[in-house]
Amino acid sequence: MTHWAWLVPALPAFAAVVGLFLSRYVPGGPAVPAIVGTALSLLVAVVLLADAESNPGAVHQTTVPWTPLDGFHLSIGTRIDGLAAVTSVMVAIVALLVQIYSTAYMAGDPRYSTYAAEVSLFTAAMLLVVVASDLFELLIGWEVMGLCSYLLIGHYWQTEGARSAAVKAFVTTRIGDTGFLFGIFVLGVAAGSFDVGQVVGRASAMSHAAVTAGALLLLAGVVGKSAQFPLHVWLPDAMAGPTPISALIHAATMVAAGIYVVARLYPVYLAAPDARTVLGVIACLTMLGAALAALAEDDLKRVLAWSTVSQLAYMGAGLAVGAWTASIYHLLAHAGFKALLFLAAGSVLRSVGTNLMSEMGGLRQRLPVTFVTAVIGAAALAGLPPFAGAFSKDAILTAAREHGGALGTAVYAVGLVTAFVTAAYATRFIVRTFFGSYRGALDVRAQVHESPLVMTAPLVVLAAACILLGAPVVPNSYGVASWLDAPTGTVPLHLDAAGVVLSAVIVIAGSAAVVALYRRRPDEDPVTVLGHAATPLVHAFWVDDVYERLVVRPAYATARAMRLTDDSAIDAAVVASGQGTSAVGALLRRLQNGNVQAYVSGLVVVVIAIVMTVSLAVAR
Repeated sequence: MTHWAWLVPALPAFAAVVGLFLSRYVPGGPAVPAIVGTALSLLVAVVLLADAESNPGAVHQTTVPWTPLDGFHLSIGTRIDGLAAVTSVMVAIVALLVQIYSTAYMAGDPRYSTYAAEVSLFTAAMLLVVVASDLFELLIGWEVMGLCSYLLIGHYWQTEGARSAAVKAFVTTRIGDTGFLFGIFVLGVAAGSFDVGQVVGRASAMSHAAVTAGALLLLAGVVGKSAQFPLHVWLPDAMAGPTPISALIHAATMVAAGIYVVARLYPVYLAAPDARTVLGVIACLTMLGAALAALAEDDLKRVLAWSTVSQLAYMGAGLAVGAWTASIYHLLAHAGFKALLFLAAGSVLRSVGTNLMSEMGGLRQRLPVTFVTAVIGAAALAGLPPFAGAFSKDAILTAAREHGGALGTAVYAVGLVTAFVTAAYATRFIVRTFFGSYRGALDVRAQVHESPLVMTAPLVVLAAACILLGAPVVPNSYGVASWLDAPTGTVPLHLDAAGVVLSAVIVIAGSAAVVALYRRRPDEDPVTVLGHAATPLVHAFWVDDVYERLVVRPAYATARAMRLTDDSAIDAAVVASGQGTSAVGALLRRLQNGNVQAYVSGLVVVVIAIVMTVSLAVAR
């Protein structure tokens, strides 16, 4: 069955074409090809996963020669191992649930057919990144994802916020992608091939300079795609897009692609310890900074966006200290609980018509399914046992403590503080949204009701996934690790009892602190207890303002100066030359008056002038 792996990205890509150009001829409309294409892709991915589980460590690769490139032979094909198989299933499940959920959430949208087709293409691009056997093939999927994110974030293009957010996401990720492209060149030339298997197999034999440069350049693209400091600023603004798209981008595509690429090419990073140190430093700054920003945010979707930035940093930190399997496990767990939380947020927003938690409250009775599933998602996000988010996070922290040194100690210490803050903002989200009294308009409160089954069913499925991803690992000692086939030199997935207890105490303390503040002052936001200390958190440490002053404004000033130069110098010279030509033409036109006598007289005068000039020259 592995030779049919190309169907995994091909089926949603075909669905995108059908949905965009032929949906009017399909019974049931554009939702049918979108859902069917993704469902069939999921079916193929499940078969591939079953094969990977039954053959641990096996790698199935099929390639077709593409074209020679200055001594290199590019190819296209698929490379399926445990990592690719499980990630494909993750992407397909979340994409399928998003497509189903969108049929109700996007009902009545005049551009739904375009939206559904773009989601299918987005899914296909991510799946191509996952199964690609060649770095340039992977790059195609990587770039198509960037295009799709631009289109989907800007779906509501009639609003200034959506247009600005789409451009910001596109430009910011392009900055990182420039490094990513050069990283591919460096590694491909150093390995003598752009084949993924050849690159990772020859990583240890590359020169230290080449492998370090390649790893750092790739890391630039990873930082952009996975929204890590300092290229993290696009992700919170991406909330201007439809909520189901937020779930897809934040859970299974785009931001997950960066972490996946590091995991896919991990032998390269094992051979480049300096690059892993840079990754660890970036992760420490990002995980705590983003968590603190989420703690003070009032916009529900932006809370979850900052949460995504922080949780991706957890994965990056795990990869930095060698916890490869734990990071992949956290990637899978995060896909489940973050998709759940975003879709639950969409259910809330659809009911109350606002993103602001200050205008919510007391919704648990009117949205019972959304409430219960959101609590499960928040518990997994906070890292509360027995949910999968707790096990994967604790495994990363255990690996960091055992790694030791400055890097391991920093990851461990920052990870514990981030766990406290994460529990606090997850609890605040639940309390501010579902408890207390309703703070919005009274006429809206009367209309609040639970979302339809087509929206709540995906919530229930994802809530079950958050539980099941955690439950089997307790008796199984993380059986998932046996067939993921971690690269040699990584830290095995395991937990330390004392560490688990400490982490659980910290999580409970973070939640308890918010609950205590809420019970003391039910009508106030718990974050007000921070007073003026909350100001930098509310402004996300003014990183956007710094970019505005140092990058955006100078860029606009340069553009204005260039336009002025173009208008007053270049264009002015062109216009002047045109006007001069017109004046000469007008003068010549006056001479062309049709009077033959005037022509003969003029000719005689010119001839006489020439004769006199020649005579004078000869006389001299």
